[in-house]
Amino acid sequence: MSVKLYALTCGHLNGPFDALMEGGEGRIDLPIPSFLIEHPKGRALYDTGMHPELRTNAKGRVSERINSMFGFSGFGPGDDIKSKLEAIDKDPAKVDLIIVSHLHFDHVGGNELVPNATVIVQRPEWEAGMAPESEARFGFYKADFDKGHKVKAVEGEYDVFGDGSVVCLPTYGHTPGHQSLKVRTEKGEIVLTGDACYFCRTLKERRLPVRVFDRELMLASLDRLQALEKGGAELIFGHDPEFWKGVPQAPVPLF
Repeated sequence: MSVKLYALTCGHLNGPFDALMEGGEGRIDLPIPSFLIEHPKGRALYDTGMHPELRTNAKGRVSERINSMFGFSGFGPGDDIKSKLEAIDKDPAKVDLIIVSHLHFDHVGGNELVPNATVIVQRPEWEAGMAPESEARFGFYKADFDKGHKVKAVEGEYDVFGDGSVVCLPTYGHTPGHQSLKVRTEKGEIVLTGDACYFCRTLKERRLPVRVFDRELMLASLDRLQALEKGGAELIFGHDPEFWKGVPQAPVPLF
């Protein structure tokens, strides 16, 4: 079956490089990615970016720690997922699935703008997100993802459309149930790493973010991603600004 994959840049965050990669210096502008997948059986998004309220009321939306770390000036009026989809003549109300890499604010903040989709999330991630201590322990904000969507909590690899073309890959460690996504296109196998691997250098040098849920699990996930790359898959590093400059943007297909 033919699958089309598109990249959408949903604005930028500016943050401290050393918090995102050990040894990083200065500040860095981070692209905020979402990916649109069109399959004969349905339309899916892998992540939805940030909530529009961050432009005007970040203090009311995320914690003091996040506010002190990140700048939101690179998140403009046309950068939310609803605006991005409408700009390429796609109706957010007709998106069937939201495949959640993980529950951090810059990956699920736009879920509210995609009202009719079923959310596919790894069970450990959803359970962590719904726990009473989810904000304090994991940095998850229920205002982003507890929006009344139908939720399909999966465990381990999950074949989204049943034909092997779009497969959720558990890459735990960054958070309790992070998942990457493998997409089989006409031009080969693509793996969207999500935050299992922020930057190309993360994979090459094994320098992790300062705050992760489980370092050993994250390192094991990097090993898995590297094995996929050695097997011929093309990895897409969503937060790497230099890498992202070469990523075609919708409506041009990614591959």
